[in-house]
Amino acid sequence: MDVQRVLRMKEGTEKESYANNSQYQGKALTMANKILEESIQELCRSTLPECLKIADLGCSSGPNSLAVLSKIIAFTNESYRTLNRQLPEFKIFLNDLPGNDFNTIFRSLPNLQKMHQQEKGIDVEVPCFISGIPGSFYGRLFPQKFLHFVYSSYSLHWLSQVPEELVKENGESLNRGNIHMSKTSPLEVQKAFKKQFDWDFTLFLSLRSKEIIPKGRMVLIIMATIESGEPHPGSVWELLGMTLKDMALEGLIEEEKLDAFNLPIYNPSVGEVKKLIEDEGSFTLHQIETFTTRFVDFMNKEEDANEIRKQAHMGALCIRAVVEPILANEFGQVIMDDLFSRYEKKILNIAATMAIETHIVVTSIERKG
Repeated sequence: MDVQRVLRMKEGTEKESYANNSQYQGKALTMANKILEESIQELCRSTLPECLKIADLGCSSGPNSLAVLSKIIAFTNESYRTLNRQLPEFKIFLNDLPGNDFNTIFRSLPNLQKMHQQEKGIDVEVPCFISGIPGSFYGRLFPQKFLHFVYSSYSLHWLSQVPEELVKENGESLNRGNIHMSKTSPLEVQKAFKKQFDWDFTLFLSLRSKEIIPKGRMVLIIMATIESGEPHPGSVWELLGMTLKDMALEGLIEEEKLDAFNLPIYNPSVGEVKKLIEDEGSFTLHQIETFTTRFVDFMNKEEDANEIRKQAHMGALCIRAVVEPILANEFGQVIMDDLFSRYEKKILNIAATMAIETHIVVTSIERKG
């Protein structure tokens, strides 16, 4: 699988698009708001440039990127006012893989000024200059000592590639019956996914250490797992794998294709993230926290049924917006409606016995210097 070619969120502004189905990712901004604000405040105490250079790595095409940029601008201006300094200009870089739907996010940029004005209740235009930077953040993107602040949300759980060790020399798949590192994956598969994440995240930190000024900051939001490390039996990826397996048993997709397919995803624990930051050594870790959010609630009363159905429908649309392009590349576009209709039913069935939760790690780090 050529991850750089096929990985992207569902484009456009239609019903199934990422632009219309990224509410769950948007919750992370609310959870991380205090950490983001404090990180910006500390940045402004150490450097007060006339033009602040900011990058959103893995910006995708939905409204969340604009929301976080509005927050960053507001927190920065507030800090400058507190320090009695003239408000800065902003040079903002939106980065994602070349297949990302940059057009949708560019068309929405006029809303950034409106969001900032509504949030602050003032009619002042912010001097903000925005560029798109297509490319993988597992490679260099900017000149040395160029950026003041980097933000990345729900992107770093995506690996640069599916681990090569998942296929034996004879071509046999080691992770048959799974589409990611699940609780039933063999130990060597789990080790391969962890090894790939460790390599990718360390590379990411090393590259950013070259591009960020000394005392510059990063706030990273990473889709994570609980500290125990064992994947949850009701995880969103586990349910998707079960749905695909059902379709393979019915002959709707090729079983050989499913056995060979793996999502390039690894959800680390907070301990893993902390250790990799410390081991790489370029950044000082200031804050790291875990947050849990309900993807779908537990349906413990009959009167909850309508609300849970609505949540299941929204949840299925959310996951479809994230993985449809990569799944359609592998199994064909024609099965997507059926796949996610079945997936929605799987979510409902699980909700009858337990809530479905997702976890994130939020970290604030500072470039040493």
